Amino acid sequence: MNHNLSYCTNVHAGTTLAECMANLDRHAVAVKARFSPDAAMGVGLWLSADAAREAAAGDGGRILRDFLARKGLWTQTFNGFPFGNFHAQQVKHAVYRPTWAQDDRLSYTLDLAEILAQILPEGGIGSISTLPLGWPPADMAACGANLRRLAVGLARLHDRTGRLIRAAIEPEPGCTLDTACGLAGFFREHLFTGPDEAQARSYVGVCHDVCHSAVMFEPQAFALDAYADAGIQLAKVQLSSAVSADFSTRRPDTRENMRRQLAAFAEDRYLHQTMVQDSAGTRHFFEDLPLALAAAEDPRIATGSWRVHFHVPLFLPAIGLLNTTQDEVTQCLQWLRCRGDHAGCGTSLSRAPRPHLEVETYAWGVLPPHLRPACLADGIAKEMTWAQSQPN
Repeated sequence: MNHNLSYCTNVHAGTTLAECMANLDRHAVAVKARFSPDAAMGVGLWLSADAAREAAAGDGGRILRDFLARKGLWTQTFNGFPFGNFHAQQVKHAVYRPTWAQDDRLSYTLDLAEILAQILPEGGIGSISTLPLGWPPADMAACGANLRRLAVGLARLHDRTGRLIRAAIEPEPGCTLDTACGLAGFFREHLFTGPDEAQARSYVGVCHDVCHSAVMFEPQAFALDAYADAGIQLAKVQLSSAVSADFSTRRPDTRENMRRQLAAFAEDRYLHQTMVQDSAGTRHFFEDLPLALAAAEDPRIATGSWRVHFHVPLFLPAIGLLNTTQDEVTQCLQWLRCRGDHAGCGTSLSRAPRPHLEVETYAWGVLPPHLRPACLADGIAKEMTWAQSQPN
């Protein structure tokens, strides 16, 4: 059993603390019964900003801690990316607001840290993944200033509680920070500088989402090495898989069928950023899948290699005529096996813990109907089993 593995519960709708616990009771307990009946199971938590504010001001952290213990669950991480209702009828660009230039984002993340500090055991280590500043344009200097304030706040929380909690910036296609090199440049210019540099190095790191780097055609080893070489802590890794389609060697009639299958993933709730690499190696970015499909009249797009930001079940290597980026997940895990000791490079703390691993397929509810399991717990448990079966 990998005691560092959890699944992200942002897949479950619900914006209050009571709804969070009800979802854990309904879904996570059912996943545990299938995946880990004889041992406690990890879950990554998500709370909306309103719920986090209420829980942090009261006894919400201890309530959650005791609830998790009763249900045979544990946590070490929060997903602090979605601020509001992540299961609204349409989320799209709203998930990138507020940005890190706004104080509401700082307050939300500090609230999550207060809650997590109450849940973690004495001397425990936690992580909070967060958005890569915002959707462009973003004031990078203002974002950097707030993230340095966050680092100071997390350092004070560490001193007060003995719990080490690290924020983890999660690059995402199309966002202000969407590549490893872009993230490294931001850290160098806006975080690893000035009087708060030591706190920034210790308490702000990266959340590497495998799907996101795959969509950007960023080799896993390249991205992970870039973080290590820049002295950025790898605080969290989200195991996720994207939709991919290589049209370059297909006949015209097959390409048309592939486009029809891709169109089934164009839905209204989430943004599905799409990158197309043409035969010359040039990359064409579309902020949503329908825009890419509409551009398929261009032969460079029609015959290119496509990667779509749509989190699909980890255990699927292919979907009809389409492929997935499952291989990227195995490559990431291989890097962690071989070079995981480098994941804490640059930290001024006495220990450099290995990153938290989190299965994050939040899109079960918007998958094409034929891919949705009759019981959500069955699908999540199958993903956890697949992740657990990989060499570690």
